[in-house]
Amino acid sequence: MPAVELGVDHVRGSALAPATVLEFGDYECPYSRAAYRGIQIAERRLGDRLRFAFRQFPLTSIHPHAASAATAAEAAALSGRFWSMHDALFGHQDALDPDDLLRYAVDLGIDERDFAESMVDSRVTGKVRSDVESGIRSGVHGTPTLFVNGVRYEGSYRAEELVSVLHEIPGAEL
Repeated sequence: MPAVELGVDHVRGSALAPATVLEFGDYECPYSRAAYRGIQIAERRLGDRLRFAFRQFPLTSIHPHAASAATAAEAAALSGRFWSMHDALFGHQDALDPDDLLRYAVDLGIDERDFAESMVDSRVTGKVRSDVESGIRSGVHGTPTLFVNGVRYEGSYRAEELVSVLHEIPGAEL
């Protein structure tokens, strides 16, 4: 199953954390948003015992704004603002039109022209494509799909269950 790649994946948390959650997500997917909330709670509760990584998996056949939202997150990454854009996209899941994405970028302090250019930059579009291909190779069919320490997680992404499972990992327990 997929391993988190430092320097390639968007990762927050300690590299020494005993638990790593890798999510393949879609910014327009309501289930991905629910997982986003559960993971935020897990991060607060586990602190430096949890590392979180996110990969793009826009479900373009059912979410018309998913690809552009994924691209916006990766474009923001070029300005060091991936996680801020990630949070903005999940926080405004019902407003993902191009004008909305541009407004979020500007609100995050990203130059409007730089952002527009980044949206079509081959590094950005290639990263989204690479994440999707990685998901397909890993058997991802829908979002969110989570992997815990490289093993596909089949449980609920509600905070209580997710935290409970993560606490069972040696070194991550309370």
